[in-house]
Amino acid sequence: MSLENAPDEIKLAVDLIVLLEENQMEPEIVLKALEIVKQDYEKKRLSLSKEDL
Repeated sequence: MSLENAPDEIKLAVDLIVLLEENQMEPEIVLKALEIVKQDYEKKRLSLSKEDL
């Protein structure tokens, strides 16, 4: 499968990996930062679902 036809989440993941590798980020820092991002987006998703009620 080419990246052009990949789902958006795969494209975003590849872009993020490239960005992090180009900036030579330490894996531990990346993982901590991703956990913060994940928590933030889970809150946003919850907030959006509450607005639909």
